[in-house]
Amino acid sequence: MPRVIGEIRRLQVQRSRLKVGEKPNRTYVTAPLLAVPALRASADGVTGLTADGEILDIHHRRHPESRNDGGANGISIGFTAHYDAMRSRYGPHMTLGCAGENVIVESGRPIGIDAAAEGFVVRAGDGRVKCRLGSVTIARPCKPFSGYALGGMRVDSATLKATLQFLDGGTRGFYCGIVPMPGAPAEVILAPGDLVELAG
Repeated sequence: MPRVIGEIRRLQVQRSRLKVGEKPNRTYVTAPLLAVPALRASADGVTGLTADGEILDIHHRRHPESRNDGGANGISIGFTAHYDAMRSRYGPHMTLGCAGENVIVESGRPIGIDAAAEGFVVRAGDGRVKCRLGSVTIARPCKPFSGYALGGMRVDSATLKATLQFLDGGTRGFYCGIVPMPGAPAEVILAPGDLVELAG
């Protein structure tokens, strides 16, 4: 498989939780997601950089409601080919970024966990390595996100199970830790157009 996947197409931050309400009636909302022109990435997580200031992602260690799991999920990554598959199956409401990943990469093919297991490398346009994303884990689909994909309809257990299975395996993206590069700054700026490739 070719190592180069494609360029970063979209960057975003998750300002608060996407699952709202009380179990078993929680729903999935996309309002906390905000597209940003750049991300500051470090071992602590990511911060959105906007004309109005900086916005901590909820998976950043310093976020007041931090969902950071020991640095293992400080950043998340997804791919346009996965969104093509989700839109084809569930409809046009599966817009780019709705699954909540921080970095969405233009890709001509799906990226499964076997390919992603060694992580990713992000390069600037001049080929310089900006950072590596390691400790890759699957962003597992949940019942609220599956309900969102199904348009909020109540469905039978078999349909829900099939939806969870389809969205698993990395279709909903991957969580990663940000790996500092030897001799590189502790913080790097990620921008659309940066190139993402498979590590290893």
